[in-house]
Amino acid sequence: MNRWDIILVGAGLANGLIAWRLRQCRPELRVLMLETGSRLGGNHTWSFHQDDLTREQHQWIAPLVAHRWDGYDIIFPQFTRTLRGRYLSVTAERFAAAIGQRLGKNVLTDSQVIRLAPRRVQLADGQILSARAVIDGRGYQPSSFFTVASQAFVGQQWQLARPHGLTRPILMDATVDQPAGYRFVYTLPLSPTVLLIEDTQYIDGADLDVDTARQRIADYAGDKGWQLMTLRREEQGRLPITLTGRIGAFWQHFDGQPCSGIRAGLFHPATGYSLPLAARLADHIASQPRLDHPALFSLIHTFAVGQWQQQRFFRLLNRMLFLAGSPTQRWRVMQHFYRLDDRLIARFYAGHPTLADRARILLGKPPVPVGEALRAMLKCTPRLRAFYE
Repeated sequence: MNRWDIILVGAGLANGLIAWRLRQCRPELRVLMLETGSRLGGNHTWSFHQDDLTREQHQWIAPLVAHRWDGYDIIFPQFTRTLRGRYLSVTAERFAAAIGQRLGKNVLTDSQVIRLAPRRVQLADGQILSARAVIDGRGYQPSSFFTVASQAFVGQQWQLARPHGLTRPILMDATVDQPAGYRFVYTLPLSPTVLLIEDTQYIDGADLDVDTARQRIADYAGDKGWQLMTLRREEQGRLPITLTGRIGAFWQHFDGQPCSGIRAGLFHPATGYSLPLAARLADHIASQPRLDHPALFSLIHTFAVGQWQQQRFFRLLNRMLFLAGSPTQRWRVMQHFYRLDDRLIARFYAGHPTLADRARILLGKPPVPVGEALRAMLKCTPRLRAFYE
């Protein structure tokens, strides 16, 4: 039976940042990372805005960042806009290389965990590993304690036959068809001839049709005049968009098991972005004097509940988006939002809108029926009850 200080189950973003920060701040600790897949980070791209992190967080996360751009574009039927502020991305390749090098032999890939407890992990081969604390970071797990919709996407990274001409990302192009929920195309220029193109849709429940999304990506590229040559990789995802929930019951079911990232409910409820909160949690853990499982569970629980309470306004907006008006008209809500001041938008992304920001978002002529908006805010519409059924 092996003995470790911390075992991180799952080598995704949250646990990867915890391992990275512990190596920087607490190198004496024995940290083991277990991953079911063949490499750290899986097949993902994690992006964030400059204002999402503090200066100190930018410094320690910098080696993981593969791409940086000055500004980004938003395209809607009634306007196109370039917003200030840097936009950054961590790729799975950079993530795996940097963290794998830092942890060395303390990473076990292709390791299937069949049983997990606050101090012990059992692998499929029968091996039992113990530690002062085990942190479960194996990604989102649907919960009966939350009512969620989804931001579902299919992304493809393409080598083009000739340069695309983009100098910054297109975070949202909502001039595309709006079949059943807010849809947009997200594009990252990774080099002069390489693009990551994602077909994304805010949907109530059903998964995004992958084959349809692939065709939409090809059609979009054709409309832009981009000649797709070689498909380098494809990623698929479904980010939870929280409408309401019972945070106390959610945490009670963990029964003392420390967890991290999206599994712990730590993500921006309106965008699904998880890197900023993962970085904050990594900082908190690295500064914790005690790192046994009761201390870590208490720390993460307190942090997550505090975030939930601060995010009440975002859940209200989510209910307005999903429960008021027609799904095919959701783009109007987003178009209304992106006309606002760019500093307000930056604070919104960072999860820290001021009281004035909140009032400004809600004031003015609403892009959805007033009555339905009020009922959605008060959580008393038949459509919300349908989410529970």
